[in-house]
Amino acid sequence: MNATTREDIHRVWDELSDFEVAQSAQAVACLMAFLCDRGNAWNATWAGAIRVDGNRDGDPLQGWRVGAVQALHAIAPHPDEGHFKEILQVWDRREIDPSFLLPMRDVGAFRTYSFRRELPAGWFGSPFYELHYGSVGTFDAVFVAFPLNEDCESHFGFYSRKRFTDEEIALLAYALRGIKWFHRYLMLSHGLLMASSPLTPAERKVLQLLLTDASEKHIAHQVGTAASTVHQYVVSIYRKFGVRSRAGLMSLWLNRAG
Repeated sequence: MNATTREDIHRVWDELSDFEVAQSAQAVACLMAFLCDRGNAWNATWAGAIRVDGNRDGDPLQGWRVGAVQALHAIAPHPDEGHFKEILQVWDRREIDPSFLLPMRDVGAFRTYSFRRELPAGWFGSPFYELHYGSVGTFDAVFVAFPLNEDCESHFGFYSRKRFTDEEIALLAYALRGIKWFHRYLMLSHGLLMASSPLTPAERKVLQLLLTDASEKHIAHQVGTAASTVHQYVVSIYRKFGVRSRAGLMSLWLNRAG
């Protein structure tokens, strides 16, 4: 990687820090767009993974679930992340595909894994590959995993119409290795790091506005619901994050080193 590329990556890191705390979706889209351009990928995803409590014996996925996902580009006919959520539904049913075992290697360590480097040639002729990847033009996929703690990881995925080179994988890893604060920020924004349980979609909408100076009345107007309902969401959000006020909630985002 040359000096110019490194400087461009550092510039994007600086740009990420300029986003407001309530703009996690815009911030991660900005980062994914930059990395797709530099890594020759046509699409990208971010996913927040958590290891849930319970009996993990006999579970090849070791209790891991994906609590949130965001795609850079929606895939028709889905208007949002539906295409990728279909894959996660198979994951949650524990219908184990060989590709699901790749992220289980070296859990708890920063790592990359990719389809063409690590899966057998026969897998690329499987119905699973054709349905979820080949049919939309994905020839190869590479993932970068960043652990926040033993039960929480941030994963970025990149999808290409050709095989990823070692240089492209190294660039993606470098760009995502040096921003622990940003991975933490994304997990917090979805209630996947410090919350006692993941946020519901409605709570997440309220949270994004709660992290601004908007009043509960204004939040209610923005999300199209009653002020009393918003107050219930606010109380639930505070409880999940273990705080008693908006200031306490905001401090979780400001404490980047935590």
